[in-house]
Amino acid sequence: MPRNTSGDDMKIGIGSLFALMLVASPAAAQQKSLRDQIVGTWNFVVAEVVAPDGKKSLPFGETPSGILIFSAGGQFAQIHVASDVPKIASNNRLTGTPEEYSTIMRRSISLFGTYSVDEEKKTVTYNIVSSSYPNFAGEAQVRTIDKLTADEFVNTNPNVAGGRGRASNFYQRAM
Repeated sequence: MPRNTSGDDMKIGIGSLFALMLVASPAAAQQKSLRDQIVGTWNFVVAEVVAPDGKKSLPFGETPSGILIFSAGGQFAQIHVASDVPKIASNNRLTGTPEEYSTIMRRSISLFGTYSVDEEKKTVTYNIVSSSYPNFAGEAQVRTIDKLTADEFVNTNPNVAGGRGRASNFYQRAM
C-alpha cells in the first residue's frame, strides 16, 4: 500500500528533523561550566593525604561521614568527621575531657564561607569565613578540580597542614 505523504506527515517529519538538529547542535551540546556542575550537595566519601615522602594516610578513616554544599549564590559549607570520633562521656558538649576534645579536633573539620571557580585553571577557591580550626578564618584556599561528573567530585588541596602534604577529597552527589 502506498505511503501517505500528506502535508501533515511532512510537517511532522520536518519538525522531528528540526528537533534532532537542535539536540545535535554545538550550542545544545555545550557542557555546563564547572561552577554550574559543582552546585549542589555532595556526600563525603574519603580523604587521602599524601605526605612529601609519599606516605599515604586517611585522616578521617576509611568510612568517614560528611557533606560539602555549594550554593548557586556562591556560599559553601564543608564538614568532615571520622566515623570513630568518641562520644563525650558526660553527654554534655561543654564538659568533655581533654582527651575527648583532642580526638574530636584531630578527627573532624568544618568550614564555611564563599567560593569562586576558575574555569581555565580548573580550581575552586574557598574564601573561609570560619572553621572549627579557627586559624583558617580569613584564608583563601585553592583546590584543584581533579574529577567532576554528574555523580563524582574529586578535589585536591595541595597545601595540607602547612605544607606537610596534599589531600584529595572524594565526594558523591547526594540524591
